[in-house]
Amino acid sequence: MFSFFKKKSPAPADAAPQVAPQPAPVDAASAAAVVAPAAQVETAPEAERASWFSRLRQGLRRTGSGIAQVFTGTQIDDALYDELEAALLMADTGVSASAHLLSDLKRRVKDRKATDPSAVKALLADAITELLEPLQRPLVIGEHRPTVIMVVGVNGAGKTTSIGKLTRHLADGGQKVLLAAADTFRAAAREQLAVWADRNRVEIVAQAGGDPAAVTFDAVVAGKSRGCDVVIADTAGRLTTQAHLMDELKKIRRVIGKAQEGAPHEVLLVVDGNTGQNALAQVQAFDAALQLTGLVITKLDGTAKGGVLAALALWARSRAAPLPVYFIGVGEKLEDLQTFDAREFARALLD
Repeated sequence: MFSFFKKKSPAPADAAPQVAPQPAPVDAASAAAVVAPAAQVETAPEAERASWFSRLRQGLRRTGSGIAQVFTGTQIDDALYDELEAALLMADTGVSASAHLLSDLKRRVKDRKATDPSAVKALLADAITELLEPLQRPLVIGEHRPTVIMVVGVNGAGKTTSIGKLTRHLADGGQKVLLAAADTFRAAAREQLAVWADRNRVEIVAQAGGDPAAVTFDAVVAGKSRGCDVVIADTAGRLTTQAHLMDELKKIRRVIGKAQEGAPHEVLLVVDGNTGQNALAQVQAFDAALQLTGLVITKLDGTAKGGVLAALALWARSRAAPLPVYFIGVGEKLEDLQTFDAREFARALLD
């Protein structure tokens, strides 16, 4: 199993769920732990990252097959570029991002004097990588204690499951995590989060039918008093067209700030990769309401719409601050949620 941190020794199978004792406080700067790409983490063997790349490539096959097919010919002409534009649009790259990539590719082909379609394909990978690189940033844990992470998204995006996977990686790395079940409208959501809390041997603050903002406030206060490293708040799924529901998320965000000055430190939106261009609309709406700090893109396996990351990257250029994609997912298993790497994604898309 890939871990973002060095693993701690597992508790005995028959032991009751508990939280590991906290070390003495240290300077925040030196204590910061970074969820980084595998190349920067000693506990991530190259073979495990290679296995992840294989799953990513398989997951993006439906997205990339149409694009890769364009380069099976022998000529570089207007017909090739027309076919490539159509393939990019079919992959939900969007009109603006497709035009950007085509213009960039033509420039690279001219500069390199490329004449072989396979060479043009490699230049397209370079163009995609360059466009996506601003999305590749590490999630930093430890600059604040606790680091408070608010997680939002529409129903069905994989929000609670992503929280569970992230919690597992953090807990395995020795981080003391507290979960807040702020999705009080759906009993199944609390139960699902409680299962992850039990499985990961972390504590959870939950209240049936309670006010979501109050539950989150209590969790942040509890996280501070218990010496937690991270507090992760799960929130109810929201449709961006329902203003009163979005207002509830704004309230939760404000209340978190009252519980701890400067929090939440991360506001993460979980997006279903199958939604294509609708994902961009979701990001824009949630960002306008909550000032997002990062994204998690799930369910990229089997989708033909993975090109939406290019559309997200182009839109993010107009934003005052970067909006990174911290993690992408290609399946249900724990190891199927991994850090985003732009070059890796481009290679997997076109292989």
